[in-house]
Amino acid sequence: MTPRERFEASTAAARRTLCRLAVSLRTPRTDPIPQSLGDRVIRFRDPALADQPLRPNPAYAEPPRTLGPAPQQRPTNPRFRAIGHNYHVAHIPIAPGTSLYATGEVAGPFRRNGTVTTCWNHDAFGYSDKTPHLYQSHPWVLGVRADGSAFGVFCETTSRCTIDLAAGIKFETFGPTPAIVVIERDHPRDVVRALAELTGTMPLPPRWALGYQQCRWSYHPDARVREIAQGFRDRDIPCDVIWLDIDYMHEFRCFTFDKEQFPDPKGLNDHLHTLGYRAVWMIDPGIKVDPDYFVYQQLTEGGYAVTDKHGAEYHGSVWPGPCAFPDFTSKQVRHWWAGLYKDFMATGIDGVWNDMNEPAVFHVATKTMPESNLHLADDELGGPGPHTLYHNVYGMLMAQATRDGIAAANPDKRPFVLTRAGYLGSHRYAATWTGDNLSTWQHLHWSIPMALNLGLSGQPFAGPDIGGFGYLATPELFARWMGIGALLPFARGHTNKYRDPKADGAGVGGDTIMPDHEPWSFGERTEHVCRLAIQRRYRLLPYLYTLFERASRLGDPVAQPLFFEDPADPKLRDAEDSFLLGPDVLVRARTTRQGECDAPMPRGDWRRFEPAAAHLNDPTDADLPELFIKAGAIVPMGPIMNYSDERPLDPLTLVVALDEHGKADGALYEDDGDGFAHQQGRYLRTVYLAETDARDVTVRIEDESGNMPRPTRALHVEIITADGRAAKATAQDGQPITLRLP
Repeated sequence: MTPRERFEASTAAARRTLCRLAVSLRTPRTDPIPQSLGDRVIRFRDPALADQPLRPNPAYAEPPRTLGPAPQQRPTNPRFRAIGHNYHVAHIPIAPGTSLYATGEVAGPFRRNGTVTTCWNHDAFGYSDKTPHLYQSHPWVLGVRADGSAFGVFCETTSRCTIDLAAGIKFETFGPTPAIVVIERDHPRDVVRALAELTGTMPLPPRWALGYQQCRWSYHPDARVREIAQGFRDRDIPCDVIWLDIDYMHEFRCFTFDKEQFPDPKGLNDHLHTLGYRAVWMIDPGIKVDPDYFVYQQLTEGGYAVTDKHGAEYHGSVWPGPCAFPDFTSKQVRHWWAGLYKDFMATGIDGVWNDMNEPAVFHVATKTMPESNLHLADDELGGPGPHTLYHNVYGMLMAQATRDGIAAANPDKRPFVLTRAGYLGSHRYAATWTGDNLSTWQHLHWSIPMALNLGLSGQPFAGPDIGGFGYLATPELFARWMGIGALLPFARGHTNKYRDPKADGAGVGGDTIMPDHEPWSFGERTEHVCRLAIQRRYRLLPYLYTLFERASRLGDPVAQPLFFEDPADPKLRDAEDSFLLGPDVLVRARTTRQGECDAPMPRGDWRRFEPAAAHLNDPTDADLPELFIKAGAIVPMGPIMNYSDERPLDPLTLVVALDEHGKADGALYEDDGDGFAHQQGRYLRTVYLAETDARDVTVRIEDESGNMPRPTRALHVEIITADGRAAKATAQDGQPITLRLP
């Protein structure tokens, strides 16, 4: 822990101790006033402060409607304490055997019992499990009781908030009085779905965003970008997206291009497109203070900038030096920001990466702007107020404006945005990653629980910087990380500009430039492992895309904890090096240098299979996670491609694992992969069924929906039996196919 982290942690601990003492001495415990927001969804308020209006909360897709008094019998009942109008405590007791999860983007153990998390978006380069707050804020906890039933708790605040899970669930907030919303369900998956009913679901991303993606700080000049792109094709390593970091800009001015290093950005993007790539370019919120810079001119002329407490334009230092910051709490400012993307996207850019949007500010102890700064916020967000009210939603509102701008510039394409900062509900606008991690075995290990807890917090599209951002990975670490990262929802390799960055919170400085960090940069063996890992992902893309469509429709996480399979099994509660990829595939990884995976297997029959091998029951490489298919499942797969849309899905492969009754089923979702025709019914959802009669297994279509015609293609079926036998056959998709078991 750095000295600054120790100071922040000790200060926060002291503040909590004093506040708890004051609370216990000055304020009596009060019972809540419960109101129903839906089926087993209850909002509780402190009755002592019931006369205060609730502030709007942007986590909700639509403002929730109160349906009347809540039922008298409730398994979860918060208790409130308050000091005045600015410090509030809500305590939710939990039953013995209850496991706690979620809390958004957090490092450390997967199960969160005993932890303390601060919701205050923070530029946290090189974070550890002792870092009190990371880049995002999710004042949300998922609880799983001993019997497998589950509940979720949301604290309706955008202000600074502490989630203390040492004894039950305790929210300590600093600001306007919050409400507590409790969701009760029989299964934790249903709690996450109910959360999605309140906060909305992730829009279905373009299919290319599910492919492998390559980035670093920074690929420049444009010749280097072309070289990296060609490198993947020459080595037969699949890749869909090349990313451009801040060095493409003219002196770090957003929406500009360095004319010497990137003289023809449209020509570069066109070249990437001819190779099958999409291009994602970075945009930060800090706008260089320069009266000759067109973005700053518009910002100042429109009065669109965040101001200090005296009403003067606030300036903070970021990459370009002194910067002003758009006030994204204003709809007018968001509309202006969205309009800046028209010319930017006209160069052929396919997606946008919003970084540094906590917002990060250099050379100040807080690493952000003063809490006393003023925002113009519209009434729908709560009206004008200090930064302390809007800090945690600044990045989310920037991502919203960015998504709106991309959609307006390319109305026939699905927008893709990646954001570093966020708040509960940010999934409606952007994917995310786990920030500036380090090339260490510990950060590799955290990759899985961090993605899982984000998924349990409503963000299904997340993953780490594969290989680690800070410091240089070893060949073994990079290979192992690629094996795991290629199976997480968001799969992107990324690294720092500097090999030994200073511990100044920004990851800058250092003595040497970071060596190459691409899949082929660590020797032939590591390149081989990376190729297999990414080929696995591409073979599984039909299954992955089906999972993403389900997430966009129901809110299900794509990467799921093992306890989703059996919430009442206590052995599954702490699994950190294994996860479910949807309901039917189990990923079992090794996340330590020497150790084996010690995560338990769920009950039932799980069968090993290998998508990247010539035969599904052939082993490939020990550095790759083991994959298992659940008995009774059918998993769709496709051929290996250089990029996701290189050619049609042909042949379609169905991996069939018959259960004890000789049956299996599984779904495949297909559409155009981009655009919005699927919203008008142009999609094809197929449910395949396998049934056994003696030794004969027939695979047929059980159900289909959507008006997209079924493609003419080969259907390859491979059955994996419990005793290792296999049967294969090929026919035309749409026709029943019968196989005889050996």
